[in-house]
Amino acid sequence: MKQLLILGGGTAGTMAANRLRRRLSPGEWRITVVDQSEDHYYQPGQLFIPFGIYQPRDLVKPRRRFLPAGVELVIAEIELVVPEDNKVVLADKTELFYDELIIATGTSPRPGETAGMAEGEWRKSVHEFYTFEGATALAHKLADWDGGRLVIHIVDMPIKCPVAPLEFTFLADAYFAEQGMRDRVEMVFVTPLDGAFTRPVASRHLGAMLEERKVSIETDFTVERVDAQERTLVSYDEREIPFDLLVTVPLNMGADYLARSGLGDDLNYVPVNPQTLQSKTHENIFALGDASDIPTSKAGSVAHFSLELFEDNFVHHIHGRPMTKLFDGHANCFIESGHGKGLLIDFNYDTEPLPGKYPLPGLGPFSLLRESEANHWGKMMFRWVYWNLLLPGKEMPLEPLMSMAGKEVEEAVR
Repeated sequence: MKQLLILGGGTAGTMAANRLRRRLSPGEWRITVVDQSEDHYYQPGQLFIPFGIYQPRDLVKPRRRFLPAGVELVIAEIELVVPEDNKVVLADKTELFYDELIIATGTSPRPGETAGMAEGEWRKSVHEFYTFEGATALAHKLADWDGGRLVIHIVDMPIKCPVAPLEFTFLADAYFAEQGMRDRVEMVFVTPLDGAFTRPVASRHLGAMLEERKVSIETDFTVERVDAQERTLVSYDEREIPFDLLVTVPLNMGADYLARSGLGDDLNYVPVNPQTLQSKTHENIFALGDASDIPTSKAGSVAHFSLELFEDNFVHHIHGRPMTKLFDGHANCFIESGHGKGLLIDFNYDTEPLPGKYPLPGLGPFSLLRESEANHWGKMMFRWVYWNLLLPGKEMPLEPLMSMAGKEVEEAVR
């Protein structure tokens, strides 16, 4: 019997297990998922914990519940992949052999990679919301905080969900206004980019939204260190940004075992063909979701759209046929903007976010690059969609490849 081994039971790994279990004969293929935790977290919801919109208990469910019958779950840490021997070595030295390997162990924040960040003020005046523990600690901090200078900061790209720092900023603005203390909070958005976002049209829209909310923006800021004692961000060009409360997005990196295995780049992401997600160095290894180096957002929508094409490609691959379903980097992301409104962006490798309507041209119901209540409810309803449709790999009425239908190209270039 052939063995498909999936490393990582998060969004991409769980979707892959569900989709491929339906496509591969149980009599011919055994599917095993390896993850270090029994818990599955709804990561998009961590953004809402600091503001009391979600409670921690709303975001956690047992991982096994979302894996289909016939898929084995192994709870263990991964030590090493040995591609030459087609095996994975676990931390307890157990060896798992594979015929095909899918790497889906995602990305995670590394505060220790920035000098001073994880030292004396960590989880005191320096916080993050990209982990369950960090979001929960920040909720406690904001509940008692009486104002001052709030700095929202990104160390470097790429990061998981690149719109999340902007969402946090918009939600913080609304939260402080609703608490009657917005006039006691000075807000600064600090980014290594030359604008509010990675793509020019969206950057103009989102930058204008920061300006409307009286949030100042510091661009091209490459942090050298966090001076915890002085509560100051220091850049390599010697700019200094003081803070009373720093909410940072630490450097994001893939899993350490990928570096030990010689499968990752400098940030531990697996170099793959961006259209097929196949490893550039090993034909029987694929990287899905945030674990790969594809040049698009590290977001759940990317995992979803790419997997719709990947499952067919994988079946072609194991039968020795060409992989013809080519992924275009399609991503879309709701951007919560506060006060019951939100935006939506839709883009791919070649086309940046543009204004318009989605998914139905002229009808929506969602507006692209414009605030609306419908976009807010789309964001809030996504939690149900995630647990009940996305993770189980059920069909959704959205095309995996990006369409230009409904997009206002002329409006975008004005």
